[in-house]
Amino acid sequence: QVQLVESGGGLVQAGGSLRLSCAASISTFSDIGIGWYRQAPGKQRDLVAFISSGFSTNYADSVKGRFIISRDNGQNTVYLQINSLKPEDTAVYYCNVHFVGPDGNEYDYWGQGTQVTVSS
Repeated sequence: QVQLVESGGGLVQAGGSLRLSCAASISTFSDIGIGWYRQAPGKQRDLVAFISSGFSTNYADSVKGRFIISRDNGQNTVYLQINSLKPEDTAVYYCNVHFVGPDGNEYDYWGQGTQVTVSS
């Protein structure tokens, strides 16, 4: 069973920074891409950043230049450095893995989320 555990959220003033972590219990961690999503109250869950197994990265336009996703395969952990925080960044942040297993089935796992609250 794959488990994803996020941490690092909190209450921060606008302009501040946080580093979120997602620790994954999966033996094939280095072979899969990891995404960070966020969901604000009353809104849908949106992808904010993705890092592939080859360390390629993609970002939502709203966070480009402020968020940095990285991974440490030795620690089975993905990080999201979030800088220049804005009140509109307030949301629950989730990490996600989605992959095709050796059995040919698709697998999709989410962590429990970590709350980020930005005060103005």
